[in-house]
Amino acid sequence: MATVMTPELASLFARIALGHVTREYPNKPGNVLRGPADARTPRELHPLFFGSFDWHSCVHGYWLLCRLRRRFPGLPECGEIDSLLDRQFTPSNMAGELLFFRADAAFERPYGWSWLLGLASELALHEDALGRRCAEALAPLAEHLAARFLAFLPLATYPVRSGAHFNSAFALTLGWDYSLVPGNEDLKQAVLAKTRAWFEADADCQAWEPSGDDFLSPALMEAVAMQRTSPGAAFAAWFDRFLPRMQTRSPATLFEPAVVSDRADGKTAHLDGLNFSRAWCWRSLATSFAASDPRREIALAAAEAHIAASLPHLADDYAGEHWLATFATLALEA
Repeated sequence: MATVMTPELASLFARIALGHVTREYPNKPGNVLRGPADARTPRELHPLFFGSFDWHSCVHGYWLLCRLRRRFPGLPECGEIDSLLDRQFTPSNMAGELLFFRADAAFERPYGWSWLLGLASELALHEDALGRRCAEALAPLAEHLAARFLAFLPLATYPVRSGAHFNSAFALTLGWDYSLVPGNEDLKQAVLAKTRAWFEADADCQAWEPSGDDFLSPALMEAVAMQRTSPGAAFAAWFDRFLPRMQTRSPATLFEPAVVSDRADGKTAHLDGLNFSRAWCWRSLATSFAASDPRREIALAAAEAHIAASLPHLADDYAGEHWLATFATLALEA
C-alpha cells in the first residue's frame, strides 16, 4: 500500500516546522556584505523569513505549514499555525523583505525565488480570511520576484543541471505553478518557452547521479518540468525518447534510493531530500502512464522505496530537520 500523508504525519510535520521557522540560530545568511551596515542579524535582515537555518528553508517551512492547515484543518497544531501566520504575515514584515530584495538582485536566485512563488501559489488556494490576508501580504514580494524571474529567463542561455539549489528544472516547475495563478500569463509563456528551449531536444538520458550533495534528481526533475508544461501526447512522445529503457529500470540509479552515511553533515543529509524529491517526481510521472502501462507500477514502486528509505529520519539531526519535512510532503501529496 502506498505511503500517503495522514493526519498523524501532518501533525508531526507541523510540529517540526513550528519548531524551526522562528528559530533564528544557527543561521546561514548568504547575503553579500557591501559594507558594515549589511552585517546584521538574520531577523534584522529578514523580519519574516529569518528562521530555519537559511532564507529558502524558512520560506518553504511556511509553505509546509500553510499546506497542512489547508489540507488538514482539524489538526491540533492549526491554532498555533494560525497565530504564527497572523503575527508574521504583516505588511511591515513584508516591506522589510522586499527592501532587502530591492538591494540584492541575485539573492536566492533561482531556488529561493521559486519557493517564494510556491508559497504564493499555495496561499492562492486558501479561502478563509487569514489565508487571504496572508496572500495579500505576500503579494508585493511575490510579484517582485516573479518580475525578476521573468527578466532573468531570457538571459539564461543554458540550464543548470545540478542536483542542488541552482537546478533550473525545479525553478521552472514551481514557477509554472505560480504562473497558473490568474494575472501571470507573461510568466507562463516565458516558462513554457524556456522549458522547451532547454529540454525538448534531450534524449536517452544517462542519469549520472546522485552526486554527494544532491537533493534533486537532475533527470527526473527535468521530466517533471516537461510534464507540467506539455500536452499529454507531446509529453508521452518526449518521455519515450528521454528514458527509452524505463521498463527495464534503466538507468538503474534512478530506481535505487540514495544511501545517507552521515545525517549530521548538512551536505550528506541532502541525500534524504533526494529520496523524497525522486519519490515526488516518480509519483507525478506515474500519472502520465495508463493503468495498463507497466511503467506506472515501476514508477510507483520506485517512489515507495525512496520514501521508505528516508521517512524515518526526518528529525535525526537539525541538518535535515529544518527542511526535510517539506520534501516529504511533496512526495506524500504528489
